[in-house]
Amino acid sequence: MIAFLEGLLHEKSPTRVVVETHGVGYEALIPLSSFDRLPAERELCRLLIHEHIREDQHTLFGFVTAAEREMFQRLMDVNGIGPKLALSALSSLSIRELKAAIVQGDVRRLGTIAGIGKKMAERIVVELRDKISAGDAAEAVAARAPLSPADVKTRDAVMALIALGYKQAEAQKAIAEARRSGGADSSVEDLVRLALKR
Repeated sequence: MIAFLEGLLHEKSPTRVVVETHGVGYEALIPLSSFDRLPAERELCRLLIHEHIREDQHTLFGFVTAAEREMFQRLMDVNGIGPKLALSALSSLSIRELKAAIVQGDVRRLGTIAGIGKKMAERIVVELRDKISAGDAAEAVAARAPLSPADVKTRDAVMALIALGYKQAEAQKAIAEARRSGGADSSVEDLVRLALKR
């Protein structure tokens, strides 16, 4: 089993990286939370790895912090959640936001994650609530700053642009400009359309 990769960051994008180690390039899928902490390309990089092996595929998932990998693995323990959905959860909410939502039973907040409906959100709460320590739970709830509806729309619009191939900084700038010109009442779709027109 591969526990971590250390080497040159050969390529990086919001969803994947290639780390070159001793002349071999290893591809790993990553969450947005890890992408934000990566060094520049061609610099030294260390990623913690979760190996997902099935009969038809062998995929590496990379994380900058142990907390990200731990939450990814906990989410994977929930019946019905595979690696791609667990990665989507880490790209949508921070570790603290996820822990706070689970501890508080905030099904609505968990339901904002792409691919997770109400029933799945309820299952996450039931199966993971007792696995989060009291200290972690208290810290997560105390640190949680609720997002305004406008902030949620902005986050979702930025993620939509990233999914279309934009770099994160470009997506954030484009959506900020679209939000200024479109007004506070703009929907996620309106913000994305305005950003694409610019």
